[in-house]
Amino acid sequence: MNKWTTLVALLLLTVNLKSQVCESVVDGKKLETEKMETKDYMPAIHGTIRAKYEYQTATNESRFQVRNARFSLTGNVLPIVAYKAEIDLSDQGVIRMLDAYTRIFPVKHVDFTIGQMRVPFTIDAHRSPHLLFFANRSFIAKQVGDVRDVGATLAYSRKDYQLPFVLEAGLFNGAGLTNQKEWHKSLNYSVKGQLWFADGFNLTLSNQMIKPEAVRIQMYDIGMYYNNKKIHVEAEYLFKTYSGEAFNNVHALNTFACYYIPLKKFFHQMSVGLRYDMMTDHSDGKNIDEDTYILPITDYGRHRITGGVTFSFSKKFVADIRLNYEKYFYNKGGVPKASEQDKIVVEFMTRF
Repeated sequence: MNKWTTLVALLLLTVNLKSQVCESVVDGKKLETEKMETKDYMPAIHGTIRAKYEYQTATNESRFQVRNARFSLTGNVLPIVAYKAEIDLSDQGVIRMLDAYTRIFPVKHVDFTIGQMRVPFTIDAHRSPHLLFFANRSFIAKQVGDVRDVGATLAYSRKDYQLPFVLEAGLFNGAGLTNQKEWHKSLNYSVKGQLWFADGFNLTLSNQMIKPEAVRIQMYDIGMYYNNKKIHVEAEYLFKTYSGEAFNNVHALNTFACYYIPLKKFFHQMSVGLRYDMMTDHSDGKNIDEDTYILPITDYGRHRITGGVTFSFSKKFVADIRLNYEKYFYNKGGVPKASEQDKIVVEFMTRF
């Protein structure tokens, strides 16, 4: 544990530099200035603490959990070279190194990133923990479309257009973050496009190919949201297909709406949210039967309705208290996992 203790100490020593850095370096992105001052090269510290209590009504069981204790170090070493290093000291009690990449800006509107990162795919699976609208992630974000890998991406963005857009494409090992020594005959890829076609509206299209083991998997995703100061409405659909008919096609849907209500005492804002998400039987693409060439079911098909309220001490996604209730409906023959059943969740989230 000594190396992790040393890393945390270094992060804490530089935390006082945070206030001197422009917020645009949070994700390792170039500062929006033509001439950078000395202070602009100071590293920035950001973090997310998510602690929660859960009670499963179906099993009469409860637990406390630190879902995230995430820290990131970001900044620039040159006007055209940025970096990000992110670690989760408690991802449900496990230490995980997450983002670790260098980002280069060779020409205006273009950036090249190499290292380990969240693969550019979907809307909800790409959200950072502090930007979630509900205490627990959607099925798309948690089971069906969640991929973090080692590779490189190239992005082209034009936010100065009348119709702002971002295009991203990347190549990845496909072996996750912990098997980086493996050699590969072929690489995984991901392509993602975002378009802001009207005030508050976003359309996102993405495609990803992964090959966890012997079976090639294609995923296609389309999503759209509308957001203003009073409401956020979002819908996203993911289609997943397996080569050689090793598993049935997977369909996943995530839809939700949140309505913001300003408050004047103690809390700055309250938001009321309602979500419906579903998924059919799903396989992660591993442990294929060598005789039948059929993949096992990793997650049984189910529907879920989530309702809840969020109280924000300041601006939303800074210091929030969430109270959610999740109701599950499993398909016939479906076997619920230990933590995928009807539950009440109380979550405290702090972002700094």
